[in-house]
Amino acid sequence: MSRKPKIWTLAHSRTLEIGPKALIMGILNVTPDSFSDGGRHADLEAALAQAQRMLSEGAAIIDIGGESTRPGAEPVSPEEEQRRILPVIEQVAAMPGAIVSVDTYRAETARMAVEAGAHIVNDVWGLSRETAIADLAAETGAGLVVMHTGREREKLADVVEDQHFFLRNSLEVARKAGVRDEQVVLDPGFGFAKDAGDNLALMARFEKLLDLGHPFMVGTSRKRFIGTVTGREGDERDIGTAATSAILRMKGAAIFRVHDVAMNKAALDMADAVLDSVAR
Repeated sequence: MSRKPKIWTLAHSRTLEIGPKALIMGILNVTPDSFSDGGRHADLEAALAQAQRMLSEGAAIIDIGGESTRPGAEPVSPEEEQRRILPVIEQVAAMPGAIVSVDTYRAETARMAVEAGAHIVNDVWGLSRETAIADLAAETGAGLVVMHTGREREKLADVVEDQHFFLRNSLEVARKAGVRDEQVVLDPGFGFAKDAGDNLALMARFEKLLDLGHPFMVGTSRKRFIGTVTGREGDERDIGTAATSAILRMKGAAIFRVHDVAMNKAALDMADAVLDSVAR
């Protein structure tokens, strides 16, 4: 795997160096119904305390979302999503050194989030739901995470071929809108219309995705397939998550979206130490 530094350009003239060391994106769900931590950080005080805790534990990015993406979750209105997240984004963005990502597929919400201080837009529909998110990224210079999903479409039988098919289409949408390559990070969308076998196969063959030419973020944290393998529920899946983080770091992933920052940082520090020893 290449660990040559790349600069990820973000909104508000911020940047992040990707490559030499694993970066952690801490998950901050300000929702009542997210699959593993719904309701824990739904009020402003609790959300800010959790953001500060994750930054102190080594998170480079705080990803703030106001609508659960778990299967079967009830959708919320754009107004409710914005009510939940915008005050949190504004205050977290003011924390020293904080980089803020907004987890949304709505262009209107993304625009308001960037205006409130967000640096990155994390689109779990990979520009397939609202392509105007690409226009917003081009206009504001925001970092853009383009995630693969198999929801609401016919997938190709091979998991890697489907990744290439979907993500190449999404990248074309971004380029046509004027998004620069250095703004884009890709995400294979672990758990999004993928069963345990699909997720494990994707992990095993992960390096086959790197020829798409962009850094990859991965979000395996507490996903159902980890429970299938380990027999554990909810936050009892953090050890399994840390194992997947280390494996995927060795295979070339750059950014890790997780609930438990401290545990995953320890696992990723070990993976990076091994990679450093190989490079010497």
